[in-house]
Amino acid sequence: MGFVQRLEEVRSGFERPFWVANISELFERLSYYAAFAVLARYLHESLNFPTERATGLSGLFNGLVWFLAIFGGAIADRLGFRRALSLAYLILASAYFLMGSLGASWLAPVRNVVPLFGLVTFVLMLPALGVAMVKPCVVGTTARASSANVRSLGYSIYYTLVNIGGFFGPLMASRVKQHLSPENVFRASALSVLLMFIGVLVFFREPQKSGEVRTESLAVTMRNFWKVLTNPKFMLFLLIFTGYWIVYWQEFITLPIYVHEYVDGKADTERMLATGPLVVIAFTVLFSVLTQKISAFRAVILGTLIAMAAFAILALHPSIAAVYATLAVIAVGELIQSPRYYDYISRLAPPGQQGTYMGFAFLPLGIGSFLGGPIGGALLHHFGELQHRPERFLWSLVGIGLATTALLWIYDRVVRPGREPA
Repeated sequence: MGFVQRLEEVRSGFERPFWVANISELFERLSYYAAFAVLARYLHESLNFPTERATGLSGLFNGLVWFLAIFGGAIADRLGFRRALSLAYLILASAYFLMGSLGASWLAPVRNVVPLFGLVTFVLMLPALGVAMVKPCVVGTTARASSANVRSLGYSIYYTLVNIGGFFGPLMASRVKQHLSPENVFRASALSVLLMFIGVLVFFREPQKSGEVRTESLAVTMRNFWKVLTNPKFMLFLLIFTGYWIVYWQEFITLPIYVHEYVDGKADTERMLATGPLVVIAFTVLFSVLTQKISAFRAVILGTLIAMAAFAILALHPSIAAVYATLAVIAVGELIQSPRYYDYISRLAPPGQQGTYMGFAFLPLGIGSFLGGPIGGALLHHFGELQHRPERFLWSLVGIGLATTALLWIYDRVVRPGREPA
């Protein structure tokens, strides 16, 4: 197929809702990663939470987002993507504003009554209510509003825009933190998603392409949810893949603290976290071509192996350069597996259940963050603060990642859920 024909195929293969949803996702990710980039150090250094509690709260903030995406997918199937998206962005705008107002005078009566830990825990849970609906809506829209012949490309576009947001989010956080304060990072995030709320109301229309059918009742929604939950092979795969995210989320949960305390106390850890998204943006197309002949599941295994081994770089050579190299290699593994992961799961979903299936696709991300916060904090405390051997913390992460890779390989060889749909 010639370039002109391919360009026309791409132009006609995506409906307007595809572009509206994915562009809004760019700004949602910018907001989210800006807040996430400053959160761990803010809790540890500004609010004086100990390492384990700060990482636990960071893991809770991130984990709830992905865990609740399971239910967000079912809600999206029921409400429709347009209503679910607009509601989600309104919730997010309010939640980020509250995160940036924890020290405001108008919250003083609440702070005088509620212990700081309880108040922070409650406020950090609020963004999850919004993001939980955004993710399955955008991924589901990508499936519904794109033709079958360009759907894989659609997920690559989705993934690229996610990483553009992930790249600019930490940079925005770094800029705002330097010139204003960490609290204003959260307020900037609130403004960004508020604009997306307006954009969805004005430009987004419900997609009905690719043979999708609307869920007719709450009973059907719950029945779809139960069918996925009781699919043992699918759930086993998601459980194994949780190990990848336990390690991956350490980028945001423990690595900023690790770099600040054991590598360079003056390092701009927010700016560092833009490395991975930049690598993904630059090389997504290249790796998409290089791995196109690899089956989706094998690509997931390969990407997991590369990303999980990356922490060995920093363990062997603790320096700022090694931090950047570690983040870059993790990104290479991520861009190999992530688009193919969503593609693989979307093709397993029966008509009318894509929102539900894509909601479950985020389950490993949530459980990985829930477990990654306490596990990462405990390992960093034990090997760093008690044993004064912080490199062993990194080798522990490598061990968890390699064990996950081995289990995925065994799953592929032994369980064999069936030939991937064409």
